[in-house]
Amino acid sequence: MFDTVVTKLRSYRKYQETYRELARLSGRELDDLGISRSDIPAIARRAAR
Repeated sequence: MFDTVVTKLRSYRKYQETYRELARLSGRELDDLGISRSDIPAIARRAAR
């Protein structure tokens, strides 16, 4: 059970980190990457897996 909690915590932290990094980018930078602002949560979820 403890392992599950630790794994979920690490995943959540990775989600937050990815989300923050992408959210800091300007609209132009996101366009250059082919990402829209509305895609950020889904990308962060995939990164946290």
